[in-house]
Amino acid sequence: MKELDYAPVRMDPEPARTKAKQVSGSLLEMTGVKGKVTEPGPSVTRCREYGDDLFSLSHPWSVYEITDEQVEAGLTNLRKALGGNGWKITKDGKANSQAQDPEIYADYDAEQFALHVTGNKKSATGNAMILFKVVSKCFKAESAKSLDGEY
Repeated sequence: MKELDYAPVRMDPEPARTKAKQVSGSLLEMTGVKGKVTEPGPSVTRCREYGDDLFSLSHPWSVYEITDEQVEAGLTNLRKALGGNGWKITKDGKANSQAQDPEIYADYDAEQFALHVTGNKKSATGNAMILFKVVSKCFKAESAKSLDGEY
């Protein structure tokens, strides 16, 4: 079994999901963008290579029904706000794609989350939106059994 290079925080799936939603909500606030937000919540994935009672969360979501100007303003606001809110930007540039959309990667070590955000402008194949993927480090559940049936 592999060893983690950090001590996982003791938290069960439901409180961890709540924490991930709070982190995502604060990121939305930082953008200052008003639009529609996708609904699905955070999903649980076991960190089996480190132990049966460890899991991480993945929370992909987006803000849509916005304009290209809102995409630009939202990413600019996010860049300015991340550092003041405990996040450390690890990459800020353009995606390695044909569209070369702006993207930001950041870590939030205090809460053990990381972020990948991409700003998609309106194109022939899609509408303007800001795509977020919030992921956690591994958390330690009360027991491996408490993770049964989690998704």
